Amino acid sequence: MNDLIEIRWHGRGGQGAKTASLLLADAAFNTGKYIQGFPEYGPERMGAPIVAYNRISNNPITIHSNIYEPDFVVVVDDTLLDCVDITAGLKETGAIVINSTRSNEELKSSLKNYNGSIYKIDARKISVEALGKYFPNTPMLAAIVKVSGIMSDEAFLNDMIGSFKHKFAKKPEVIDGNMKALEMALKEIEKVK
Repeated sequence: MNDLIEIRWHGRGGQGAKTASLLLADAAFNTGKYIQGFPEYGPERMGAPIVAYNRISNNPITIHSNIYEPDFVVVVDDTLLDCVDITAGLKETGAIVINSTRSNEELKSSLKNYNGSIYKIDARKISVEALGKYFPNTPMLAAIVKVSGIMSDEAFLNDMIGSFKHKFAKKPEVIDGNMKALEMALKEIEKVK
């Protein structure tokens, strides 16, 4: 892992991008890394575009600002490709991870000739199959862990089971579905060629 990895999340209010960024921060912290996970607040409302961030490092993090040149970008809702400059500042040595069923050609065209790595995953299919409802943040969380290599799949899954047991203490029936969604996403993320 590089000394500092910066991730920018793009989603819509209510899709869980902020929650996913905080879960990623917790998981990285639990593997001994220094972390930051925070949203950019504004007049957010259900369905409005939102941004959240992560910084993850093996060393103390002394930067306390938004992320302007991320290593990775996570797009929880591909409709944002048409109205937000998703690739702004994105390093070509990093990657973008998109929840989408669009064709590879359509994605490349939407990304304004971004030359870095592009990955896609059908988070809707995974979450509906694993959870019975559309919660894209769980598959997207696993997808960015896989693409970024922040931690091993095994360390990630081990941490998440503990996290879900705490988070869903009053709804333990959803833990297995969330774990299934993570496992499926780790296998189904694909590189756009």
